[in-house]
Amino acid sequence: MAQPRYVIALIKHETNTFSPIPTPLSAFGHGHGPYFGDAAKDAFAGSATPFAAYLDIAAREGARAVTPVAAESWPSSACSRQTFEILMEPLEQAVAEGCDAIFLDLHGAMVIEDCMDAEGEILRRLRAVAPKVPIAVTFDYHTNLSPETVALADVITGYKTYPHVDMYEAGQQAGEILVGMLKGKLRPVMVHQWLPIVSAIMRHAPEDGPSGAIIDHARAMENSGKVLAATLLPGFAHADTPYTGLAAVVIADGLRDPETARRTATEVAGEMMGIAHERRAEYVYHPTPLKDAVGRAKLLGAANPSGPVLLIDHCDNCGSGGTQDVMAVVEEILLQQLEDIAIAPIRDPDAVQKMIAAGVGNNVTLQLGGKTDMPSIGLAGKPLTVTGRVRTITDGEITFRGPMYTGLKSHLGPTAVLDTGRALIVVTSLHHEPFDLVIFRHCGIEPTKKRYLMLKSRIHYRAGFKPIASHIVECHGAGVTNADLSVYRYTRLQRPSYPLDPL
Repeated sequence: MAQPRYVIALIKHETNTFSPIPTPLSAFGHGHGPYFGDAAKDAFAGSATPFAAYLDIAAREGARAVTPVAAESWPSSACSRQTFEILMEPLEQAVAEGCDAIFLDLHGAMVIEDCMDAEGEILRRLRAVAPKVPIAVTFDYHTNLSPETVALADVITGYKTYPHVDMYEAGQQAGEILVGMLKGKLRPVMVHQWLPIVSAIMRHAPEDGPSGAIIDHARAMENSGKVLAATLLPGFAHADTPYTGLAAVVIADGLRDPETARRTATEVAGEMMGIAHERRAEYVYHPTPLKDAVGRAKLLGAANPSGPVLLIDHCDNCGSGGTQDVMAVVEEILLQQLEDIAIAPIRDPDAVQKMIAAGVGNNVTLQLGGKTDMPSIGLAGKPLTVTGRVRTITDGEITFRGPMYTGLKSHLGPTAVLDTGRALIVVTSLHHEPFDLVIFRHCGIEPTKKRYLMLKSRIHYRAGFKPIASHIVECHGAGVTNADLSVYRYTRLQRPSYPLDPL
């Protein structure tokens, strides 16, 4: 018997169509460019990702794992058609050479400059090359799912956690279902339901809103054996597309009775969407004024807490397409004179170079941040004048310790720490969301010893930082990841969509 051939690929980009940050080819690989061929396998093997789960399944099954491309970028604006074609070419070629199965690690909210549904196009192109080859896809939690994407895939699963600490498990789930299909042990019947609910990402975490109850129900249905997989995809509000909304995908086993399987999957999906519709008001975010939030954090820190107080600058999170150089929250922190605070990260490559030129131990005055205008929301960049001592300079090469992306290496670019006396500010050359303590530790700051930490993040910070925090205060600053959806001018969104319209 010939050795099975599995094509395993990763193409991921969460596109914020309101973001001014470009997405060149070099953005994939988090600043070092995409991986091709064996380099893709080497980069992701053993990591906590769907790609790694697929590799492990291939090894167990004695299959040859062909890895044409692994390309993941921080969220930003739509990538060009040229960039997309460079990523697609090796994938299409690998499939055209023949394979028994295709395993895809995709995002689900990728937009190309001339296509609102990149994942749908990926699947359409692969189906044109190999119309009968089974395809399994693992999607990010923040997927905007099109009907065409569902129709073209055999298996779809997604993460059930936010922060995403179950990426490997979601890939394993999709992969095992596809392998069962290949062996003739099951026949996946997949049902998709969608609601025009544009949910604020700050209300997506299972402990924060309706998603927890929906995911609990999905897990119960899986554990009971009633369905093979049940996935909630709350969507990505910062992508202005016709598919932006909230979805459920349920897979039942139709090997013996396809019609009953479809009815069962439809019933479970309906139950999941029923909870979402009934509790849709909980997906709306209601911010506290910035001055009040920082003032509350200051009081909490003054009470000698057992761990640092976290201040979350969630409107400017690069993990959702933010510029990561909006200084509104930092300015308020300095104005209210919080003591013993570490801030990470501010993206300002020019400021880093000035600190490198000044040298460790020397004083420098910077026009920090505020280098990027955001015309989609009418916000101009506003630098903040800060003076301090250059404390540390690093190359910004880090390895995640977990529980998110455990084992993967990443890149901050040249990085420097400015010590203002009250604050230690980590300034990077590249975008990076702080979800791992390494963001501070790699440059000599021990986050557990600080009274306050300010993080440019939304929810992913909880993976590494929630366990060490005494209190968490969400700070509503400004930027293109604003949880107040009224600041965006949607033109492609299906209307009516809640909460922008009654539903």
